[in-house]
Amino acid sequence: MLHTPAYAAKTAKASLEPYEINRREPGAHDVLIDILYCGICHSDIHQARDEWGGSTFPMVPGHEIVGTVVKAGGHVTKWKPGDTVGVGCFIDSCRECEACLDGEEQFCEEGMSATYNSFERDGKTPTYGGYSTRITVHEDYVLRIPSGMELARVAPLLCAGITTYSPLKRFGVKPGHEVAILGLGGLGHMGVKIAKAMGATVTVLSHSPGKRDDAIALGADDFVDTSDKQSFKTNAKRFDFILDTVSAMHDYNSYLGLLKRDSSMVLVGIPDPVPLSASSLVMQRRHLSGSLIGGIRETQEMLDFCAEHGVVSDVEVIPIQKVNEAYERVLNSDVRYRFVIDIASLREKL
Repeated sequence: MLHTPAYAAKTAKASLEPYEINRREPGAHDVLIDILYCGICHSDIHQARDEWGGSTFPMVPGHEIVGTVVKAGGHVTKWKPGDTVGVGCFIDSCRECEACLDGEEQFCEEGMSATYNSFERDGKTPTYGGYSTRITVHEDYVLRIPSGMELARVAPLLCAGITTYSPLKRFGVKPGHEVAILGLGGLGHMGVKIAKAMGATVTVLSHSPGKRDDAIALGADDFVDTSDKQSFKTNAKRFDFILDTVSAMHDYNSYLGLLKRDSSMVLVGIPDPVPLSASSLVMQRRHLSGSLIGGIRETQEMLDFCAEHGVVSDVEVIPIQKVNEAYERVLNSDVRYRFVIDIASLREKL
């Protein structure tokens, strides 16, 4: 076993603090990765505070991991020491069900092994995430980071990037489409960048008018202040596609009214139950759908797309000693737009 410095929440709602975990030595098909950067996702906070239920402790969060391969098992064919790689939201799956065989491992019928707050395939060995100095992963669940990308700004692509890319790609966003991104946070700002790179005309929908300048700076063509109720009439039946990134309660029906006939709104945020009127869908044959992340194949496709189009996340890089402060700032929407932990600060201080 490899004794590995980390930061963990030892109980629900406890502050994260230094902690030591054990990583396994690489097996025949595993690689050992020295972690360089790890993004902070809002889901890290939800799970570390057991806000979704089912959290296990001690918990080492983090599923937006960028690092360097330092050791490869004897039968590894995809990676070699020195390769720059990523690890996203899961580190294994059953590999045999229909979803896995389709390259949709995130929907594994036996349940994917999430990068943290989960269990490896034996059902008993806990998984620990990227708030640590290294991780051991099967070679098939590792991603190639294209050369030339700024690594700290790549880390959030492993969750926020694929969460927004997958529905935009799956629903066929292309040049000429009017696309709206609902919400301008960690997910929303990636949605703007990726939809724009796909050639769409992009509008940000936000109830915070102070975000207008940021939206335009990120590449949006327009901004709609949804705190003005008149905006829903002015923009009725305008959009071909809406990507809804908001996790707070909001009225789906109002936003569905902004869609053209036969158009779609896709949810990637998970708010509490929201009332939905069937007429919002039926009267214009609109579609309301949901999307999770993406499989390994699609995540690699996303990384290559982002490299080609110069798309990376806007980040604030912090030492791990400021992680608890960062959590509070995320809750106060005080970040533009993702925090990323420089794991060098963990190696130096422990």
